[in-house]
Amino acid sequence: MANVRTRFAPSPTGYMHVGNLRTALYTYLQARHNGGTFILRIEDTDQGRLVEGATDIIYGTLKATGLTWDEGPDIGGPVGPYVQSERMGMFKQYAEQLVAEGKAYYCFCTEERLEALHAEQRAHGEMTHYDGCCRDLPREEVEKRLAAGEPYVIRQKIPREGVTGFDDMVYGHIEVNNSEMDDQILIKTDGMPTYNFANVVDDHLMGITHVIRGSEYLSSTPKYNLLYQAFGWNIPNYIHCPPVMKDAQNKLSKRNGDASYQDLVAKGYLTEAILNYICLLGWSPKGEYAEQEIFSLADLVRIWTPDGISKSPAIFDPLKLRAINAEYIRRLSPEEFLAKAEPWIDSAVHTPINKKLLCANLQPRCEVLGEIPEQLDFFDAMPEYDVSLYANKKQKTTPESAKEALEALLPVLSDEALDFNDRDTVFDACKAKAEELGKKNGWLLYPLGIALSGKQRTPGGGTDLACMSGPRDDPCPCQAALRADGIFAASPHDPIKRRAPALQYMQKGAGNRTLQKIPAGKRGFFHAGVFSDDTTHGREKSG
Repeated sequence: MANVRTRFAPSPTGYMHVGNLRTALYTYLQARHNGGTFILRIEDTDQGRLVEGATDIIYGTLKATGLTWDEGPDIGGPVGPYVQSERMGMFKQYAEQLVAEGKAYYCFCTEERLEALHAEQRAHGEMTHYDGCCRDLPREEVEKRLAAGEPYVIRQKIPREGVTGFDDMVYGHIEVNNSEMDDQILIKTDGMPTYNFANVVDDHLMGITHVIRGSEYLSSTPKYNLLYQAFGWNIPNYIHCPPVMKDAQNKLSKRNGDASYQDLVAKGYLTEAILNYICLLGWSPKGEYAEQEIFSLADLVRIWTPDGISKSPAIFDPLKLRAINAEYIRRLSPEEFLAKAEPWIDSAVHTPINKKLLCANLQPRCEVLGEIPEQLDFFDAMPEYDVSLYANKKQKTTPESAKEALEALLPVLSDEALDFNDRDTVFDACKAKAEELGKKNGWLLYPLGIALSGKQRTPGGGTDLACMSGPRDDPCPCQAALRADGIFAASPHDPIKRRAPALQYMQKGAGNRTLQKIPAGKRGFFHAGVFSDDTTHGREKSG
């Protein structure tokens, strides 16, 4: 397809929600697949809705997603300017040309008259519309009223009879009775063009061959085509896309604060995954790619065809996006994942840890980067937990057996010769202790993970958690974590002044033990200790 020219023409009215980004993507793909030109045009004629900084958001989003343009406000081009407000001088002359040819007219109706007219129409159960009061005013009267300085608008003169039809690449052939269309305003009282009029003029002057936009513009398209015909211009090819819905009844909307590209990035979704998912919102590949879901931008350029766009509304499915994002995370190299995960890690962990080992554990489990911090809170501060966490049927552990396991592990993990930089060495040492005790690895190591994190689900098993803190000049960090009241009471000569609880019991009578909550606080696994010297938490007391 030769000389394909497409444009993405957003209004700078806020963040770019996924529907806008999808339109930009489809417009980009249509141009790139056909070796054409992708144009960025900023449509800012609706001055009342403009949001400061929104234009920069548009630039940033398109650049971040790789949707680079060939012509636009920042780089120029042969048919600029590419900001609609900078093109204001030309629109009125085109409207006046239509007036001179009898295809448009001056309308002097006041707002008060129009409001009364519409109220009467509503009272009779009619759709509100303009009644054509000024449509056939004598030329002399028009000139007199213009000379008197009466405010006016310029309206398009829609034929009263016949039909106007057009072909859409998604919805097929559509026809509308001309009698059902209103004489739309082209130039407002303040001399500014309406969106619909400026849109047609700009698309023609910029040589746009394919217009890709939301299906909400289907009803306006016949009016657009009548304008093209009135000027004698070529009508572009239309590709109208169904809306993106948040559910069966409600569209995604910037005004309602629904999902924007910026929102998704802030939650930790990868740009590539977002773009991939958005493309599949209402579009599906054909042939050999019909069952495939993961596509790079280059892949999409190569296989793009607009006949894959569905007529049905697309429901934004967060679970589907999550699954695609998880797949993209899995495909990252360890180095790439570390680079992307590191800011999220640093936001939650403020003590030295082995990030490479942490990421090796995180990457297979991670679906959204933004969920990383909540998994790491125990590195800086031990959360409050109940010793019932030590009970696990699969591992055959109980709080009492956990005490036994942790007592057995303490000398192993306190061995100065043990290299915590080598996860395999640490694991093998613990495995040997399990074999010595005649126990399964899980029986021994499951309690270790709980003691070091206070959680059942952690980014790695007990020995990996032990290794993540890295070497210290202090006594063994694991020793600090395991030297809990109820296991070992720290001696006055213990260099670790503050102890972290791993198990806590309170003896209320012979053979009667009540499980108590482990209080929250910092702990020695990552620091030189956590609780103050006078803490009595975790100690077995006689009742």
